Amino acid sequence: MKRTSGIILSLLLSLLLSLLLFLSLSLPAQERDRTELEQALRTLVERKRAETGIAVILNGTDTVTVNDAGRYPMMSVFKFHQALAVADFLDRNGLPLSTPLPIWESDLLPDTYSPLRDAYPQGGIEMSIGELLVYTLQLSDNNACDLLFRYIGGPTAADRYIRTLGIEGFAVEATEEEMHRDLTACYRNWSHPLDAARLLEMLITRPLFRDASLQEFIIRTMTECNTGPERLPKPWAATGAVIGHKTGSGDRNSTGALIGTNDIGFVQLPDGRHYTIAVFVKDSQESLQETERIIAEASDIVYRYMERQE
Repeated sequence: MKRTSGIILSLLLSLLLSLLLFLSLSLPAQERDRTELEQALRTLVERKRAETGIAVILNGTDTVTVNDAGRYPMMSVFKFHQALAVADFLDRNGLPLSTPLPIWESDLLPDTYSPLRDAYPQGGIEMSIGELLVYTLQLSDNNACDLLFRYIGGPTAADRYIRTLGIEGFAVEATEEEMHRDLTACYRNWSHPLDAARLLEMLITRPLFRDASLQEFIIRTMTECNTGPERLPKPWAATGAVIGHKTGSGDRNSTGALIGTNDIGFVQLPDGRHYTIAVFVKDSQESLQETERIIAEASDIVYRYMERQE
């Protein structure tokens, strides 16, 4: 009796394994590959002493996410959201990017990252909105960011505009000055990775403004970004891909963890295919170098996946 039961159990297991093999072979090759891509990204982040969220949108249709439900502090990534809101403000009011904005010494706070302040420490100048956007998108200037917030009506104005696009999994609530006064305020500007990737997808695939030059300006400015060379762009050197991205970096919190180390970007491949990617690393206990390596490795995994799909 025991022998008969053993034979039956073996047959059942054999049938189950055969069924699983059949189902796996029945899946379209691309779907199997996407599952492997997700697993490779999960394996990467599981080894790290940090909470990492990743989202990828492939050719505008297929999505792959890892730990997307978390609320990740955006840090300066929100300057991308702000740039879209500034462009919308200009568009609605019929104003060009050359619109001047006065800058006074009182606008140039000393205890914050600001190439603008370093170049014009006495203030008393005028600078165009377009020039200030270059400072925020390419150099991640904090004083320029808060100048633009005051111009459009504060963080709530940026938050409100992005929600009109159908993006909900994020919040823009705090200025750079507020975040520097209180590090806990950094967690008030947050996003789910997929919502950041979706916003990038909108930027490069659909018209957002009546004045198309505003959108073209943001795309071009992001492709000339000077921050984060060791993050998303690292695997793309000498590949012929066109990359636009926005980084975000935070200080260490009271526990010694890096609050947020992030990069989001769009990639146009030489053959015309594209993808958008968002990588947020929250509360990392790793070194900054190792934390940036998480982003670079995630970027490399996705790029190699796209290479295999040619």
